[in-house]
Parts: sequence; C-alpha cells; structure tokens
Amino acid sequence: MAAWVAGMERLARRGVDSTAMPAGRFDDVHECSRPDFDIDRVKGRLAGRGPSALLVEASMSQAIFRTRIVRVLTMTLPCALALGALASTVTVHPGGRSHWTSWSWSNVPAFNKIVSRGVADFADVVDAVRPTVFAVESQIAGGAHDDDDHNFDFNAPPSSRSLPSGRPGEARPSTRRRLRSQGSGFFISADGYAVTNSHVVENAESTRIVTDDQKTYAAKVVGSDSVSDLAVLKVDGRNDFPFVRFADELPRVGSWILAIGNPFGLSGTVTAGIVSARPRNLGPGSHQELIQIDAPVNQGDSGGPSFDLDGKVIGVNTMILSPTGGSIGIAFAIPAQTVKAVVPQLMDKGAVARAWLGVQLLPVMVNISDSPMMKGVQGALVALAEASSPAAQAGIVPGDVITSVNGDPIKQISDLGRKLADSAPGTSLSLDVVHDGERKTVQVTLGQMPKRGTSVAIASGR
Repeated sequence: MAAWVAGMERLARRGVDSTAMPAGRFDDVHECSRPDFDIDRVKGRLAGRGPSALLVEASMSQAIFRTRIVRVLTMTLPCALALGALASTVTVHPGGRSHWTSWSWSNVPAFNKIVSRGVADFADVVDAVRPTVFAVESQIAGGAHDDDDHNFDFNAPPSSRSLPSGRPGEARPSTRRRLRSQGSGFFISADGYAVTNSHVVENAESTRIVTDDQKTYAAKVVGSDSVSDLAVLKVDGRNDFPFVRFADELPRVGSWILAIGNPFGLSGTVTAGIVSARPRNLGPGSHQELIQIDAPVNQGDSGGPSFDLDGKVIGVNTMILSPTGGSIGIAFAIPAQTVKAVVPQLMDKGAVARAWLGVQLLPVMVNISDSPMMKGVQGALVALAEASSPAAQAGIVPGDVITSVNGDPIKQISDLGRKLADSAPGTSLSLDVVHDGERKTVQVTLGQMPKRGTSVAIASGR
C-alpha cells in the first residue's frame, strides 16, 4: 500500500493527471482476480503507455494481494470454525478423561466408542485391580526342579519354551538346578483363594505370597493341573482380600489389555498392549486355545492376570515366545473361560477329571486323502488305539479316520481334542469313522484320563 501511495505522489510531481488513465485500466486491474490471470500478458498490454501505467500496475499489485488474502481465508476459516466447534463439545473431567457431550460423529460409531472410553489413560483401572495381584515364591522340594515334564523354565514364565528354532513347543534342555520359583498370582475370593500357573508351584515344598502392600503370607497349594497350567492357592489370615472378576466374553482382536505381574521380582509392574490373535493353538494338534497378546510379559509374570479396560480378567499369562527368553511382544494367556471351568474342580477335588479316548492321531495327509478308498476324506487318522481304551473297546483300530463327533465335522486333530475337552468322563459320543474305505458310526463311552495322560496323543510319524 505504501508503494502505491508513493507512486501516486511521483505521478503528481511529474504533472501526470491521475484521472487520465489509459483505456482499459479497470479491465487490467480487475483481471487479476480471475482464475486464469496471467500477469505477464497484462504487463505486455501496459508497455509503452508511459508514466500513467505505473498507477495501473500499483493498483494491480494491491488487487493481487487482496485476492490472495481472500483465498487463504476462504480455505482456512471453515476449518478453524469446525475445529472450534469440535473442541467445544469435549468435556474434561477431574480424572483426566474426556468424552463427547452435545455433538457426535453418528456415522463413525467406532470412533465415538474409542474416544468415550479414554483408552489412553489406564490409571483408574490399574488403581482398582493392582491390589488383587501378588508375587509368588516357592521353595522346591529337594532343591531341584526339572523342566522335562512340561518344558517350563522354573524361574520364569515358560521362557524355556522360548524357541531358539522358532517352533512352538520346542524347549531348551534344563541344565541348572533351582531352589526357588518366582511368579505371579491373583485373588479370586475375599477369603484368600487365588490362581497362579501350575509350573510356578510344581513340586513346591513351601509357598508364600507378597501382596501389593508388601505384606507376606504363607500359601497352600489346593490343587494343580499341568494340562491347563493352572493352580489354586489358599491364603489364610484375612477375609477381606481384594479379588478379581472374570470377563464373561472373550476379548476381540485389537482390544486393549493390561498385564500385571512380578517380572524379575519387580512386584506390581503394569504393561499394556492389545489382543494380537485368538484362538491360538501352539504345537501340532494342540487343543488348548490361548489368547495371544503383545503386552510385555517377562520372567516372573507367569500366573499373573491380563485385564480388559473394565477391570475384568480376560486371561492368565502363561508363556512367551522368544529366541532370547525376554519379551519380544509375543505372549500367551489362558482364556478366562478355561480358568472358570478348571478352578472350581481344583478347589473341590484338587485335580481335574478329564475325558479319555485313548488314541494316538495323525493328520490326514494329501496323499492319503487322494487314495481311492479315502478320496476327499477329512478328519483325524488313528495311528494307535491303546489296549483296553474306550476307543479300542468301541472297535476303532489304526488306519481309521474319525470324521465327526455327534454330527459335528472333524477337519483336523485339534477339533477332536476340543470336543473331548468339553466332555466329562462317562459321556457317550457318536463317532463317524471311515474304516477300510467304508463309513460307519460307532458309539464310545469316554473314560477318565489316567494321571499324566492326554485325551488324545499326537503321533510324530517318525
């Protein structure tokens, strides 16, 4: 603007009549607001018109500046107003959380749910549930604990099940004798019943716990189940222990979870992550369905709970997958549904009664299913039927393929394992079997699994 005024003054001193502007002046000035404005073309038209053309060019500069300002405001002002309106609808509460009040993105319900729950702040949940979690210390009978039974590293969540070769279920051999086991656990009742991992208290001569307020209590192992890797403890001395609630439903993949435990003796440690996958079956034919999480779980976290954002237990941390023994973001938890099924039996009888079929199985390979007698057959191939087992008594022999149980198809070995896991000893099942290329149905009454046995075994084929 100052340059424009100075130009007018120079014209006045030279005696140029500022009102005697060349024809087309206003066309030149206002042309600058057009989208296809070309300043070089306009300057060419002004060439040779003398000093009076300075006024036109000055006016053009002013118009160009004004037009650009209008365009910038046109783009930015609506965005600013929208952000201001959005911010005005958020209410901040003393706890640091915020939620939407008068305005919502009705067409984006998932966004509303995430914001309304305040997922970035876990402090309130942690304050409520951390007192229910404690550290577990066990002294081992005879001063030794061998890891040969279940591939657990005694001083850790089963990081000896960390896999140098990258294959689930393959363990490093145990070469060290340990005097003490450290893990985690949590109360499930006010009178002192608690849950931890079986491998944390296996062969324990004595067990004690250290609560979140650093008080120490003696604990008794009421029952232990190595198949599910769950154990129940009883702590005496109080009737007002804070205790957890279990989730009624499995968490969705992508849901936030909080893991609390005693890693490396650091009691009350909280880590956060999400559910990475479910169900996750480790090892060929495994029928135990685990929840995979990416919250850091380390040595000493075994037996600790994973919570959802409602403060309910969704699983019991049991193992990690790692080439080093430390967390790499792949951990596994026993689902709350499994815990709720196993724990009452451990509290009542100290053990779990499982159904027993008594077979060793192989998957149906492509070359088998393509054979003339087995064309298109899916199921579990019987490699061995144990003598006097329920399977043998029902007439099942090696080479048979079990294709369904009570009409439900069996596509792989784990399907049959889950069916048996859901059945009690003494249950009668109807099995569809392919025998020598012919289909038949047999009735089998399940027995009770012998100690240290399994409902079905997986033959290696080697």
